[in-house]
Amino acid sequence: MNAPGPDRGTSAEEAAEAAGPVGPDDLALLERLGRLWAQHDPVPDGLAERLEFALTLDALETEVATLTQPDLAPSGSRAGETESVRTVTFSTETIDVMVTLTDAPDGTVRVDGWIAPAASLRVEVLREDGSLEVTSDEDGRFVVESVPRGLARFALHPPGRTVLSPTIEL
Repeated sequence: MNAPGPDRGTSAEEAAEAAGPVGPDDLALLERLGRLWAQHDPVPDGLAERLEFALTLDALETEVATLTQPDLAPSGSRAGETESVRTVTFSTETIDVMVTLTDAPDGTVRVDGWIAPAASLRVEVLREDGSLEVTSDEDGRFVVESVPRGLARFALHPPGRTVLSPTIEL
């Protein structure tokens, strides 16, 4: 195969062409490759159903928390400057999580959280563009600095399961 690799360089011309837009000839080639692939190495019967079943089993091990206490009131400081702080609580039958969301001067959000009963757990802030991960201390406290604004969920990982919050706007 003549593909560029660690021992073979890519010329500037090849790199420029590869970075260019996909044209009609490219699409035709991809369609032919797709038909060839489907003919000689088709997707096994039932694969999609088996994958869906496996994902459903994984989802059964995820405990979904409910939003129990939204507090959307802004707070003020002594200096007269306003600061937006929100406190949100998520609960399941076995775990409660309270997070305080504080607007940071740089346009991001600081997340301070507390888990009850207190435990050291892996905590993720799940966003469309990826996740941020921290570990709570033995008292169940965690902090995630500089979280970009937008929709997010929290995932806590007690042993053998996952607790997932509803989506909230940061």
